[in-house]
Amino acid sequence: MKRYLAVAAVGILTLGGCANSDIYSGNTYTGNQAKTARNVTYGTVTGVRPVTIQAGNENNSGLGGIGGAVLGGLLGNQFGGGSGRVLTTAVGGIGGAIAGSKVEDRANQVSAYEIQVRTDSGQDIVVVQKADTPYQPGQRVRLIGSGNSMSIAPE
Repeated sequence: MKRYLAVAAVGILTLGGCANSDIYSGNTYTGNQAKTARNVTYGTVTGVRPVTIQAGNENNSGLGGIGGAVLGGLLGNQFGGGSGRVLTTAVGGIGGAIAGSKVEDRANQVSAYEIQVRTDSGQDIVVVQKADTPYQPGQRVRLIGSGNSMSIAPE
């Protein structure tokens, strides 16, 4: 029984690490963005602040909660006897589901930058994107796209 518990735990934790955080990168384009014309403007970085992106439903598989419930229930089933065993199994399942959901939420967090840019036309713009390229105040950048589909890249 303990062997199955260990195998299940490793499997669930492995699947939990499969969240795709590259969608928040300024260096990654979606299939819909490929081969389409995009606006490019130029500007200067005026501020950079580290932030965290909490991935939403697009990365939430529910495996953390389900896996946690199964593992917690299996662990709780190891204790007590009779109705006490049923109670510890239920408590273990509930606690495992809560813990598993928290682990999945944490795995779906992405380190990012809030980058403030003053465009050459004088407009101030803020873009949040994955922290995979460092930016510094005073750095010249390109703003690619518009509205809710904008990314920043070094000039």
